[in-house]
Amino acid sequence: MKTRIILSIMLMAAIRLSAQFVLPPLPYNYNALEPNIDEATMRVHHDTHHQSYVNNLNAALAEHPKHAEKSLEELMEIHHLPRDIQMEVRNNGGGHYNHSLFWRIMIPSGQSIFGGAIEPAILEQFGSFGNFKTEFEKAATSQFGSGWAWLVVLKDGELAVVSTPNQDNPLMDVAEIQGAPILALDIWEHAYYLKYKSKRADYAKDFWNVVNWDEVNKLYLEALEK
Repeated sequence: MKTRIILSIMLMAAIRLSAQFVLPPLPYNYNALEPNIDEATMRVHHDTHHQSYVNNLNAALAEHPKHAEKSLEELMEIHHLPRDIQMEVRNNGGGHYNHSLFWRIMIPSGQSIFGGAIEPAILEQFGSFGNFKTEFEKAATSQFGSGWAWLVVLKDGELAVVSTPNQDNPLMDVAEIQGAPILALDIWEHAYYLKYKSKRADYAKDFWNVVNWDEVNKLYLEALEK
């Protein structure tokens, strides 16, 4: 009887562990985005900061098994969560989602060019690629304090550039403007300060050198189908 109880506890622990969120590996080496994003920043950003969001999210959900079974996207419906974990999930679930997308939409310089289905959509919405970059960089540099700049697909299929504070994102039901994120730039100081110091604008300009437009296009088409 005692053995069965122990085995049952171990099984439940294994099930819970398997349902936990995990840190995704980078899709490239730590130094692959240099000179635009340095290796030291990538190591501490991914291995320390992102890992802490994953750990804290799992801890917040540990006593709420019903919500622990939700996907990361479903957890962005913050108002549907128990009040005692709303801010923990908002901060840490947001941090996990945002960073997972951020790693995905970057690639070593020279391996991706602007084009595909997103090109005519951006040209129609913003008039030119230059106008779009200017608006996106403005969103990144004018966000007070920590946060993110985004290109999103709105419910009507239109594109919009927005920014969010802290680890909020446009998927959240608390966001001022909601939409499907297809491009993201982390503007927390830990994302750029080791290399760029206080020059956030330079960081935002260099970001274009490492954008993975193939992934942006994939996300764009997926958003249009929803």
